[in-house]
Amino acid sequence: MEISQVKAELLRLRKEIRRHNKKYYELDAPEISDYEYDKLMTRLKELEAAYPEFITPTSPTQLVGGSARREAGKVVAHDVPMLSLQDVFSREEVEDFISDAIAKLDSPEFIVEEKIDGLSLALRYEDGKFIQAITRGDGHQGEDVTENARVIDDVVQRLVDAPKYLEIRGEVYMTRQNFAATNGRQERLGLKTFANPRNCAAGTLRQLDSRIVKERRLSMFVFNLQKLVPSPASLVPTSHVEAYNFMTRNGIKIIHAYKVCKTFEEVWRAIEEIGQRRASLDYDIDGAVVKVNSFAQREQLGATSKFPRWAVAYKYPPDERETILRRIELSVGRTGRITPTAVFDAVSLNGTKVERATLHNQDFIDELDVRIGDTIKVYKSGEIIPRVSGVVVSKRPKDSVPFKIPDICPACSHKLEREESAADYRCVNVNCPAQLENHLLNFVGRNAMDIHGLGETSIPKLIAEGFIKTVADVYKLRSRRDELLARKIFGLAKATDKVLAAIEESKKNSPAKLLTGLGIFGVGSAAARDLIQHFGGLSELSKATEEDLQAVPDIGGITARHVKEFFDDADNLKILDELKEAGLTMEAEKKIIESAIAGKSFVLTGKLDKFTRDAASKLIIERGGLVKGSVSKNTDYVIAGEKAGTKLSKAFELGITILSEEDFEKMLAE
Repeated sequence: MEISQVKAELLRLRKEIRRHNKKYYELDAPEISDYEYDKLMTRLKELEAAYPEFITPTSPTQLVGGSARREAGKVVAHDVPMLSLQDVFSREEVEDFISDAIAKLDSPEFIVEEKIDGLSLALRYEDGKFIQAITRGDGHQGEDVTENARVIDDVVQRLVDAPKYLEIRGEVYMTRQNFAATNGRQERLGLKTFANPRNCAAGTLRQLDSRIVKERRLSMFVFNLQKLVPSPASLVPTSHVEAYNFMTRNGIKIIHAYKVCKTFEEVWRAIEEIGQRRASLDYDIDGAVVKVNSFAQREQLGATSKFPRWAVAYKYPPDERETILRRIELSVGRTGRITPTAVFDAVSLNGTKVERATLHNQDFIDELDVRIGDTIKVYKSGEIIPRVSGVVVSKRPKDSVPFKIPDICPACSHKLEREESAADYRCVNVNCPAQLENHLLNFVGRNAMDIHGLGETSIPKLIAEGFIKTVADVYKLRSRRDELLARKIFGLAKATDKVLAAIEESKKNSPAKLLTGLGIFGVGSAAARDLIQHFGGLSELSKATEEDLQAVPDIGGITARHVKEFFDDADNLKILDELKEAGLTMEAEKKIIESAIAGKSFVLTGKLDKFTRDAASKLIIERGGLVKGSVSKNTDYVIAGEKAGTKLSKAFELGITILSEEDFEKMLAE
């Protein structure tokens, strides 16, 4: 491999791993399995081992994965760094770790225990009283989640021994039973469900409302003593086992099924035993941890910037089965994303029956060359979501054909779009029934119409009961007050009237907020504000050409196309007419600086010396003028700079007044 190729692959791997770290540690929304992530990390380590001169201090191999989310709560520094563990994947790697420790230490003992799949948490105690809980974050500082930890039953509030200071580390998790109950509750409320117990536990622990944490019933195992300042009467543990005895005496729940081992064979046997029983556990594990028992010997071995040298985490190989792919189903997500799902003959993975797995997108299907009728390999890697890892090409039917996602939305028959450099197909029809809930949540949200009382609880009910089929129906709810009360959509009369009043009040919102709420692809609050400022309201905006739209600062070709397509759609225009008839504000209040520019139409061409095009456009709009993208008989002025092109030629042909930059400055001064 050439050096340039090595550098390019290192850059790609680091970027991809950082993205997955953020999804996993900070957003609690991983896109890939542990097994797929481990393959990326292993490849990065291999390259850095072969080319150590290219290792950087910020490489994912040198840092702990997560970071503290400052918006979530107070950020607190750890007294003892909360490092991650070095992953190993084979019997040989475990044996190397044991052999190296035996060579360096005097008759070491090893602890083998389950590696719980959850969220790491440090608990602090002063004089035996629980005072603080901190997430791992980046290993050096984390988020303060003390109030949420107080409602976790496994977090002991007061210790028997009452040491002056104690810091312990554990893993917050959710049992499979409580996970099922939580997702069931989410479904009943019409809310988004969680992908797996780990995501649910991590997201729950970061909730701002501790009542939600209590309701979801999180659990916690403690697996390490971080720091202890004893009281005069207490004994200081000198090993992991003694620390566990100390914790058990104080009512702290530890990882119970640990084994003390002295040889590699004993260690490997303990790892195999954990692997054999993991399917029967009521919680998820993502491996087995092997650690040196003695604290003094741990100090002797030390740590890198990312890993302690006295412990490793063995990752079990995925439980993989072959099965026949019968069909590929397409579903439309709340944001319009098309997800292909493999439906195959049922197989048992980690003790559970599996017959469906996501195929992510067309790129993933193409990469594996998955075809209907293929024999595929399906696996789980210590988690709840099954994955397709490959195809057994030798068993492929002769009449098989490559699978391509159709370009028609399965929910509304609208043409699908795939943006450049994006892997996903997406339905951009704002009236797609599969996206109605998400579309309405955007419409009533703070950045759009900001209607208090309409949200994640009430909107699914309104859709299910047939009250709302488009955003215009929001403003018809007032006429159905009695029905709303009868079906208890918002509760009692007082609550119902409060929501209806908020809906009425929203009619006064600016057209920019309305435009934001319409859900046009690429048009957020900033773009909506710029468009309304430029065109003055929805009436002129609806008549704009793509070229006119691209004349607006920061509006690119893709957004311009989507805006034009929205206003060319008869169904959308009907909804806009209904909103106008309901009394919503469609045009901006004109605050015009009196000048010769007011009411005039301008086109800019060529390079200006004293103004950028954006700045000149803004000055025209502020004075009541319009900026267009193309020259027509309705254009009043063309402002021409250096290297003006075809627009200038057309202006000459049509006899339109041409202004120099100096002429424009004089007009501004009038």
